[in-house]
Amino acid sequence: MTFWRSLAMGMVGLIAAGLAGAAFGEQNQSGSDAAAVEERRVDIMSEGVRIHGDVYAPKSAAGALPTIVMSHGWGGTAAMLRPQATAFANAGYLVVAFDYRGWGESDSRVILTRAAPDAAQRSGQRYTAEVREVREVVDPIDQATDIFNVIHWAMGEPLVDKNRVGLWGTSFSGGLVIYVAARDPRIKALVSQVGYMGQPVGAMPAAALAKNYDDATRRARGQLDYPAPRAREVGSLQGGPIREKFLVYAPIDDVAQVKGALLLIAAEHEELFDNRSHPEAAYQRAREPKRYVVIPGIAHYGIYREARDEATRLAIEWFDQHLKPPTR
Repeated sequence: MTFWRSLAMGMVGLIAAGLAGAAFGEQNQSGSDAAAVEERRVDIMSEGVRIHGDVYAPKSAAGALPTIVMSHGWGGTAAMLRPQATAFANAGYLVVAFDYRGWGESDSRVILTRAAPDAAQRSGQRYTAEVREVREVVDPIDQATDIFNVIHWAMGEPLVDKNRVGLWGTSFSGGLVIYVAARDPRIKALVSQVGYMGQPVGAMPAAALAKNYDDATRRARGQLDYPAPRAREVGSLQGGPIREKFLVYAPIDDVAQVKGALLLIAAEHEELFDNRSHPEAAYQRAREPKRYVVIPGIAHYGIYREARDEATRLAIEWFDQHLKPPTR
């Protein structure tokens, strides 16, 4: 099975399972849990583009809190993370979930559709232009940049303990959080569940590699436009990939640089990729402290259904161990 085919099969299921899991969580979340948490909407700037964020915090909070930044997978939205975010907030954390640029309630990057006016027609750095937004595409480098900027935003929040910040990611974003943590030493702990760790160029099948390089050349020469919103370029997957960006994205090669405590959660019957090449390989390359947990009896999507509570409990225990001061 090719790289893109296996990725497409996985992420289509992830979106469906994630939506179902979010709905299940809303139905099964107790009223007392939700009532104890304050939720507010915020705007965060990422390279000049407004992205939407949801902030969760326990109403009983007094002083700065350990903080978790949550990122969704391919084609997901922040709303899908509400059940887990509420659970984390009830455990004493400030939580930030957000939509990547071009997804959910976030604004999009824009590109000129006509040539910019010459200098004589401009007023300083301002001019009127016709643009088109780049919406609902999948660019791992842009998405990682959004995570960086959410972290930067959080560092300015009075309720955030700047010395106790963690990341949580699932499936495709299970690799994104490793990519980010390898480059941001402020991240003290992270959880990657059923995480896809990318594919180094040297390990890509020849056809996939040729396609990625061809897209890169054609886009650089103005011969290839960005995909339409939610384009189905890879099987039934919603959200066309910016393939050339995958040439420089392989979290499996970054994991040794992660300084934060790393928990990797895998599904015993993972059907979308080989655990030995993804979470298990990441565990083997990671520094201490680290932990690798295989949840028995589930396939990939079970992490959002029957094993969701267990995975959330494991994450809370890990964050408690590494983001909260020891009790005396």
